[in-house]
Amino acid sequence: MASIGNFFRRSLRRSGRREGKEEASAAENNPSRMPQGKPGERSSVLYSAGQFFFEYLVVVSLKKMSDGRYEPKITYQFPKRENLLKGQKEEEERLLQAIPLFCFPDGNNWAPVTEFTSETFSFVLTNVDGSRKIGYCRRLLPSGRGVRLPEVFCIISCLGCFGLFSKILDEVEKRRQISMAVIYPFMQGLRESPFPAPGKTVTIKSFIPESGTELIELTRPVDAHLEHVEFQALLQRLSPHLILHIFASAVLERRLIFLAEELSVLSQCIHAVAALLYPFTWAHTYIPVVPECLLDTVCCPTPFMVGIQMRHLERVLDQPMEEALIVDLCEGKILRAVGDEEEILPIKLQNEMLTSLNRHNNNNNIHTSEQVNTLVSEAFVQFFVRMVGHYASHIKWSKNGSGIFQERAFCKAITSKTNRKFVKKFVKTNMFSLFIEEAEKSRIPQEAYFQQKITEYHEQKKHRRDS
Repeated sequence: MASIGNFFRRSLRRSGRREGKEEASAAENNPSRMPQGKPGERSSVLYSAGQFFFEYLVVVSLKKMSDGRYEPKITYQFPKRENLLKGQKEEEERLLQAIPLFCFPDGNNWAPVTEFTSETFSFVLTNVDGSRKIGYCRRLLPSGRGVRLPEVFCIISCLGCFGLFSKILDEVEKRRQISMAVIYPFMQGLRESPFPAPGKTVTIKSFIPESGTELIELTRPVDAHLEHVEFQALLQRLSPHLILHIFASAVLERRLIFLAEELSVLSQCIHAVAALLYPFTWAHTYIPVVPECLLDTVCCPTPFMVGIQMRHLERVLDQPMEEALIVDLCEGKILRAVGDEEEILPIKLQNEMLTSLNRHNNNNNIHTSEQVNTLVSEAFVQFFVRMVGHYASHIKWSKNGSGIFQERAFCKAITSKTNRKFVKKFVKTNMFSLFIEEAEKSRIPQEAYFQQKITEYHEQKKHRRDS
C-alpha cells in the first residue's frame, strides 16, 4: 500500500516553469503509459476529436480478507493489454493496482446489503508531465437476491466529458442488470467509434437479448470547454459570495479542501471550481476524491485542490497543515480560511460577478444544465478578459516565429491600481506561466473561445467610445 501511495504522490504534481527542473527530469527518466501532453496544453489532452472514447473498462469488486475487512480488487478488464514493453507493463500494473483505491476511497469497512443507491463520480490520475487520465465510475449493486456487495464499473479515458460518460455508464448499468456478457459488445462498439467533434453525434449499435438491436446516440456538447462540468452542483451547495471566495483562493493557487459525504458531490463540485479558472488550468495536485490511505496529502506544502469525505473531517483537522481553505459542501460554509479572501479580487469586478451569479439564482426561466453552465462561465471568463485580455499585444515576436512575453509592460498597461495589484500577483502563478508559454509558441491563440470573448469586449468598448 505504501508503494501505491508513493507512486501517486509522485504523479499528482504537474511540472511548470516556476517549479524547477527536478520534476521535468523525473518525467523524462520515467516515461509513462499516459498520453504525453505538454504542461498546460488543455485542448490536446482532454478535448480532441477522433481519439478512442476510452482506454479500458474495469470492474472493481470487494473481496473479503482474512481479517474480515473488504479490499477492492479489479475482477474484470476490457480490453486486455498485450505485447507491452517491460517499462510500459510495469507502469500499467502500478496504475491498475492503484485504480481500486479511487473506486472505493471510503476505506475497507463494508458489509453486504440488500439495497444500495447507485452513484456516479470521477477521479483524476495525473502524471508528472501534466498529462491526465480520468476515471468515470458507477458504483452499483449487482442484480440478484439477498445481501450483496456493491461493485464499481470504471471507464478510464484521457477525454474530459462527464455528461457523455455518465450516459455511457447508464448503458453499462442497464446491461449489468441483464448479464456481464452483454456489456462487452457494447463497449467494443464504443471503442471502435471515434470520439465526436463538439456538437456532433456518434451512434453505437448494440444488441440486447429480448430487446433486439438498439441504436445509442452520444452527442458531444457544442461548448467543448464546458463539457466536463456541472456548475449547478456548486450553486446548489454554496452561496455566490462563498463561490467567489473559493475562486479567489484558486486563482492564486492556494490549498483548497472540499468536504462532503457523497463521492458524486465531491467530484462534481471540484470539477466545477477548476472550470471557473478557464482559460487557465489548475497546475498542481488535483484529487477530486482522496482515498482514505492518502489523507496525509493535506500536509503537502505546495498548492492542492482535493475532495475528502466528511467522515474524515477530524483526521484532516488533526493533520499538521499549512494555511488552507476548508469548504463544507454539506452545510454550505467555510470551516477554515486564510482571512484575506474578501480582498484578493478587485472589489468592482467582484461585485459585478456577484451580481451576475445572484441574477442566475433568481432567474426561474433557466432550466437546462447547459444554460446554467454558459451563464456562470460567462461571468468568470469576463473577469479574465478584463484582467488579462490584453496579453497578446505584449508578446514580442522574433523573426524565427517565437514570442517573448513582456511582463512589465503588460502590468503597466493596466490603468486601475486595484486591478494592477491583483494582476501582479496572478502573473506569478503557474497557471498563468503555462498559459503564456503556450501563447509564446504560436501567433494562433490556443483557446479560441477566450479569444472570441476578448474580441467582443474590445468591439463593445470601441462601440461605446464611438456612440
